[in-house]
Amino acid sequence: MDVGEGPSRAHHAPSITRDDRIQIGHTLLIKIPSGDIRSIKLEKDATVNLGKFGSFYANELVGQPFGLTYEIVDKRLKVLPPRPLQEVEDTEATNELINDGQFVQPLTVEEIEALKKSGLHASEIIKKQIEQHANYSLKTEYSKEKYKKRKEMKYSKSFSVIEPTMFNVCEYWFNKDQNRLRDIRPDSLAQMMNLANIRPGGRYIAVDDASGVVVSAILDRLGGQGRLITICDVDSPPAYPVMVQMNFRKEVVTPTMASLNWATADEEYTPIIASTEPPAGKFKSDGQRARLNKRKVASDALMQTREELFSGEFEGLIIASEYDPHSIIEKLYPYLAGSASIVVHSPHVQVVTNLQNQLRDLPGYLGPTVTEGWLRQYQVLPGRTHPMMNGSGSGGFIFHVLKIYDDPTASSVMVHRHRKKAKQSSEAPSAASNGTKEGSVTVTASDLESTPAPASAESSGPTEDVEMRTL
Repeated sequence: MDVGEGPSRAHHAPSITRDDRIQIGHTLLIKIPSGDIRSIKLEKDATVNLGKFGSFYANELVGQPFGLTYEIVDKRLKVLPPRPLQEVEDTEATNELINDGQFVQPLTVEEIEALKKSGLHASEIIKKQIEQHANYSLKTEYSKEKYKKRKEMKYSKSFSVIEPTMFNVCEYWFNKDQNRLRDIRPDSLAQMMNLANIRPGGRYIAVDDASGVVVSAILDRLGGQGRLITICDVDSPPAYPVMVQMNFRKEVVTPTMASLNWATADEEYTPIIASTEPPAGKFKSDGQRARLNKRKVASDALMQTREELFSGEFEGLIIASEYDPHSIIEKLYPYLAGSASIVVHSPHVQVVTNLQNQLRDLPGYLGPTVTEGWLRQYQVLPGRTHPMMNGSGSGGFIFHVLKIYDDPTASSVMVHRHRKKAKQSSEAPSAASNGTKEGSVTVTASDLESTPAPASAESSGPTEDVEMRTL
C-alpha cells in the first residue's frame, strides 16, 4: 500500500482471474483519510456511508479502474489527480522554541464545526487554521508538511479504492486480525509461493486453515491454468473469507479449484451418495428434476475429484493448518510426484522444528529446512526516507522439503494403481473358475503328503505356497 505521497494509482499487470474495472457485487477495500481501511460490498443503487467522511452513491464507482482517489461532493465522486512527490527545502528553522499550548490555535472546535456545516472545503478550513496558528512559522518544513497531513486526515472528504492484489489483501487481513491468517504476512506468503514453485499450469494440493489466504495466492498465480485441490474438514465447500476481497471471476476459478474433506480424501472410504433417481420412477415436477440433476452433478464432481487426487503426480503440497503437519504429509505423500515441493507454515517454531527432526532421516525427503522471514517497512520520500517506527513481531515459520524416490526402481502412484487394478482383475476370473461347489474344505492324506512343507524362517532356500484343493 502507498505510504505518504505519491500517485493515486499503482500500475500492475492485468490479471486474468479478476476484473480490472469495478463492477456491481465486488467487495472493495476503501482507504479513508485517517489511514484506516474498510471493506464494503458494492450493491446496485445503494448509498455507501463512510461516517464523518461523507457518503456517496455506489453506482458512481461502477466501471472505474481500481487505485484511484475520489473526493465526495454532494454524494457524487470527483476523481482527484495524482499527488506528485515534492522536494522539501530544509531551512534554519527549528522546533525548539515552539510551545504547543491551548492558546496556540485561536479557532475553537465550535467555530470549526460551523465552518464544516457551512459547506466550506477542507482545504479552506486547513488554510484558516494555518493562518491563525501562532507558532506555524516557527516550524521546520518537515513539521509543516506533517501538520497539513494531520489536518487533511481529519477534515478531508476523500477516499481511495485499493487494487485487490494479493499483497494488498493479505496486508489488510494481517493488520485486521493476524490470528485468522495464522501469522502469514505478505512476505511470508510470497516466500511460500516461491518455495512451492507455484506457476501457471501446475497441479497442487493445499490444506488451508488460514482463512483462504494460501488458496487465494495459488489461484492468483495459476491465472486460470492448472489445477488446485484443497483438503478441509467440512462436508460442504469451505468458506474462504480472503477470496471475497480478491473478486475472482467465477468462470476462471470454478474449473481450476476443487475441494475434498478428509473422509473423501481417503481411498478406503466409500462416499455415501444420495439417489439421483426419482422415487416413483418419474419426476413429479420441474423443481424435483432440477434438484436431482444438481445432486447428480455434485456427486459426479466428487467422484471425479477423488479419482484425480488418487491418480497423484501433483507438483506441490502447501500446508497452513492447525493439525499435525506430519500426519498430513504422511497421508498425502503418495499423491506427490518426484521432486515435488512440500511447504508447511506455522506460527510456532516448535511445530516446524519437530517436523524437520521427524523427516530428516527418512529416505523419501531431501533437504528439510526451516526459515523465518524478517520484514521492516520503509517510508520512501525525498529527504524523508527512514524505517517505520512500528513493525510486526513475526510472520511465522516456514518448513520446506523435496520429495524424492530413494529407490532407483521406484515408480509413481499411477503405476502402482494400474498394477493393483490389473492384479484384481486377473484374480477375479481365476477365483471363479476354481470354486466348483460351496461347502467346507476337505483335505485328504494324499494331499498332505504331496504338499511340500513351508520353509522355516531360518532357511535360506526359496519358499513355496501350500496348495489346497476344494472337493
